[in-house]
Amino acid sequence: MPVRTSESSHGGGGKGVGLGLALGSALAFGGSGVAAKPLIEAGLDPLHVVWLRVTGAALLMLPLAVRHRALPRRRPALLAGFGLLAVAGVQACYFAALSRIPVGVALLVEYLAPALVLGWVRFVQRRPVTRAAALGVVLAVGGLACVVEVWSGLGFDAVGLLLALGAACCQVGYFVLSDQGAGNGEEAPDPLGVIAYGLLVGAVVLTFVARPWIMDWSVLSGTARMNGTEVPAVALLAWIVLVATAVAYVTGVLSVRRLSPQVAGVVACLEAVIATVLAWVLLGEHLSAPQVAGGAVVLLGAFIAQSSTPAKGAAEPVAGGGAGRKLSARGTAA
Repeated sequence: MPVRTSESSHGGGGKGVGLGLALGSALAFGGSGVAAKPLIEAGLDPLHVVWLRVTGAALLMLPLAVRHRALPRRRPALLAGFGLLAVAGVQACYFAALSRIPVGVALLVEYLAPALVLGWVRFVQRRPVTRAAALGVVLAVGGLACVVEVWSGLGFDAVGLLLALGAACCQVGYFVLSDQGAGNGEEAPDPLGVIAYGLLVGAVVLTFVARPWIMDWSVLSGTARMNGTEVPAVALLAWIVLVATAVAYVTGVLSVRRLSPQVAGVVACLEAVIATVLAWVLLGEHLSAPQVAGGAVVLLGAFIAQSSTPAKGAAEPVAGGGAGRKLSARGTAA
């Protein structure tokens, strides 16, 4: 899921290009779950899928790490936090959740992150938040209740829901870390360098956690079933590494250089919509009318929380996506 940063708007042409890049990024990120779930169902452990994804993308972006080789000395805590939370933590929890609950539900739960960030701001940092932000939290939680159909006794796997919530919490941890790391007047690090080193850190951590040497590598030489259709497993992995990770991160970075945070926030919310639609079409994961309506409310609440303005007297802007806004004045990370 992309983390937006502050950026002034450019000309009309730049906005058009930025919108196209942002839509491409949302499509790429949203397609990760529908490609990963068949691999998991074919016999790969969720952690192994995450390791393949992160390690493959890290190798692809290795030249960027070399280009920004001074970054580990300048911002080691930021890189460690990005790798542990935004890469390893988010992806591991999200992919593990996919093995138990539908793709759309997992991603919608993860979209509680903006509401959780506001909780951190209000109750931990003790900074004021706006009424609009509080409304966004209420809407997001209420919409989630519809998505998981709490009236039916929690129809989805409770462990799967907790894993998806863990992904949201890891995303919150990164928001908070990036806010603290870039608000001290130092030159903000290039987001491409942060992404590259975050992927490298995540790959190293996941190597010890996932233990890929015990992975069933034969799964990759076979096929996986996608709603009854046999698809080469290696093709699904290539999509996850090339498109859903590398391309998604880079297009997300470039898009926000040309868009305002508000526009980028709207487009980012489309990721959950795209993932749900793709899961419906490609995996046959049908959601009921209340679940679809609840998902729309979750996205609405997330957007309100992300784009709300600070309350009077707030020292800094307070918004759901705002904690990650200072990673760089030039782009984003996911």
